[in-house]
Amino acid sequence: MMLALSSLGLTSLGAMSVAPRRVYAQPTGLGVELEPYPAARLPDGVRSRFVNNINGLRVHVLEAGYETPSRPALLLLHGFPELAYSWRNVMVPLAEAGYHVIAPDVRGYGRTTGWSSDYDTDLAPFRRLNKVRDALGLVLAFGYRSVAAVIGHDAGSPLAGWCAVTRPDIFPAVAMMSAPFGGTSALPFDTAEDLPEATVTDRQSIYDDLAALPRPRKHYQRYYTTRGANENMWHASQGIHDFIRGYYHFKSADWEGNEPYRLEARTAAEWAKMPNYYIMQASQSMAETVAEVMPSAADIAANRWLPDSALSVYAEEYGRTGFQGGLNGYRMGGSGIGVEEVELYAGRTIDQPSIFISGASDWGTYQSPGSFERMQEVACTDMRAVHLVEGAGHWVQQEQAETTSRLLLEFLGGLG
Repeated sequence: MMLALSSLGLTSLGAMSVAPRRVYAQPTGLGVELEPYPAARLPDGVRSRFVNNINGLRVHVLEAGYETPSRPALLLLHGFPELAYSWRNVMVPLAEAGYHVIAPDVRGYGRTTGWSSDYDTDLAPFRRLNKVRDALGLVLAFGYRSVAAVIGHDAGSPLAGWCAVTRPDIFPAVAMMSAPFGGTSALPFDTAEDLPEATVTDRQSIYDDLAALPRPRKHYQRYYTTRGANENMWHASQGIHDFIRGYYHFKSADWEGNEPYRLEARTAAEWAKMPNYYIMQASQSMAETVAEVMPSAADIAANRWLPDSALSVYAEEYGRTGFQGGLNGYRMGGSGIGVEEVELYAGRTIDQPSIFISGASDWGTYQSPGSFERMQEVACTDMRAVHLVEGAGHWVQQEQAETTSRLLLEFLGGLG
């Protein structure tokens, strides 16, 4: 059905034609202007605002420490299915320590507009280095020639890593959370005398191996590239509020099954040791997957890191936009778009100070076997610390905000 524009919280649609087709999501393209968050939604000291003309985007930003000019800046980049709001509980401690804290809804998420939520859209704007360009433009728009550090979580972690790889002058320190940065790609070396490689067309992939297991499985990132993934999660039978509740619970320290460890190799048999939210049952959708571990009413009432008042923000925002903007980031992985520009940085390392923070109960640390080790041994040449925080799963800056803030401030304080 067609949604009434008044129900979308829009103040202006600009010049826009409406195609004669069904509309399910709030428009997210050029000319769409949304309202900031109401102040009551945010901790004291955090405000919601917009920054225009950022690489084709109108960027929604949460900001703390903005009252005092000439502070060093921090750029915080969220992951999936998160928002700038995911940083709410670490922003004030960082601001109180003297930083201007800037947390955008990244391209494809929340109240940032100027992107397409269609599955069939051109994926090129979602490519990795274009998101780095988004981050760079935002820093410059705030009047900074560099930030004190870029900090990323989940999908925002490799994005922060690529900010550090490509523009060390703008991003002189980097903190990565929950998703290790396994390094840049490698190009063939010393091959001038090699014969042409034979074309292989029937090589079986690890995804084929997963499907061939006695209990057939599939990788969640492959599922996220399918046309039906957005619809399944957005219009989950349990409702979007309960879907997000189950998803966050399943990957947190609250779910007792999260006891991660290093996997021996990148094989289907090893991958299948991970929980169903990473290596899904072949016959299930993500909504069905998380419904099986929905926390009890008592567990929800006892949750202090994600009360229903906070969860409702995610439900409202994703209820308006759907998940496709975030899912397009996963689709980029297998699309081949932007590969050549990324390969320009082949072999390059992160040589500025870095830190990695994850939850002790987070499988994200180990889901790509070898990445955790490569990050420390090869990809980052000045890694100051690695912290696996007790009492946290995948959502470390939300589950253990106080500890995460302290670790970040210790890192920042040692930069000199």
